[in-house]
Amino acid sequence: MTGLRRNNERRRGAAGAPASSSAEVAVPSVDPLQAKARVVGVDAVRGIALIGIMAVHVLPATVHGAPSLTWLVLAGRAAALFALLAGISIAFLSGAERRLTGRNLLAARAALIVRALLIVVFGLLLGYMESSNLVILTYYGIMFFLAVPLIGLRTRWLLVTALVSTIVCPVLMQVVRYRDDLQQVQVPDYTFGGVLAHPGRFIEDMLLTGGYPALPWMAYICVGMAVGRLPRLMSRRAALMLLLGGGVLAVTGWAISAVLLGPGGGFDQLVRSTPGSNEREVADILVFGPDPALPTTTWWWLAILAPYSTTPLHILHTLGTALAIVGSGLLAAKYARPLLLPLSLMGTMTLTLYSAHIVIEAVDLLDGYRSVVSLAIQVGLFIGFAVLWRRSVGKGPLEGLVAFVTGWVRKRLAPSASTRVPAERWI
Repeated sequence: MTGLRRNNERRRGAAGAPASSSAEVAVPSVDPLQAKARVVGVDAVRGIALIGIMAVHVLPATVHGAPSLTWLVLAGRAAALFALLAGISIAFLSGAERRLTGRNLLAARAALIVRALLIVVFGLLLGYMESSNLVILTYYGIMFFLAVPLIGLRTRWLLVTALVSTIVCPVLMQVVRYRDDLQQVQVPDYTFGGVLAHPGRFIEDMLLTGGYPALPWMAYICVGMAVGRLPRLMSRRAALMLLLGGGVLAVTGWAISAVLLGPGGGFDQLVRSTPGSNEREVADILVFGPDPALPTTTWWWLAILAPYSTTPLHILHTLGTALAIVGSGLLAAKYARPLLLPLSLMGTMTLTLYSAHIVIEAVDLLDGYRSVVSLAIQVGLFIGFAVLWRRSVGKGPLEGLVAFVTGWVRKRLAPSASTRVPAERWI
């Protein structure tokens, strides 16, 4: 699941503001300054999430045999933040705080289906690069597909769905892995050929057994959609609620796991129930995550908080950190918007920039540089590209393609819509 990414990282360790979109969908009237600040804040957080994922890919996971600060802080959390932001974007694209009905709801669902299909296509194309870093796009596209019927749900039912995804789906994930004996199976980056050759395995991996299994990860999507529907998202009260509430969730998830594995005897159970493993090997899984997949020797594995483990407590913890970062970004956009513009511009074209990053890493374009220098070069190039492209063209290259196709679908199904969502983003 995460073995290729971590092996690559360990090897290295050893050695202008966004414009309005063209998405047409009925929305309530909002203060233009509030809407602009909201979009800048969310885009800036999206830029932070992109840099976080790049850092996990590029910087070493270990330093002198110990886990690096980059790994301890960012591993698993940056990807979860991306998923939460995907949910927020889906909410923005489907009316935000106003619930859509009739043809507008149909148009929003159709556009989301097309968006999901395009993201899956981009992910499968990147699969041909044979990158050492697991490509997340295909999984995210599947999550967008799963979000289609959720657009019309009331917020309370979104939160109920998130709760089910958090508690039930990780259990189902482990049941399927145990049934299929997938503990030592490395999940590949799928291509079109791989999907056609093994369609059943592809669906199973995308939903439950892959690196970013969509069913349990729908918790991030559902909570993000609920956040995007908040009527006064840009208010200081809402931002503080996200910041403090997210902090409480993160600490709660960490504390429960610590109690279960420590005083609760969970760690000893993991060691005794996992043949061929000693205390150090189990401790490595707790720090670096499952490699390649979470063991299924005991239900105690669902009590861990390891990166990419997709356990209930890991989802709870990373949901909390993601909400706290979004709240911080919204507060910063309210009081220091100009300082966020470079990150915000990156955040307007994360689909393009993430794809470029995967290609750069796959072809070892910057392999001759130290990891810190490689990351700095990529971030600098991406910010410069985002500034120039945004000013001269507008949407990012891939974002423009997605916006054109989904905009055409919307206009065909709901031609009477006259107002626009403040922004259209990939994720």
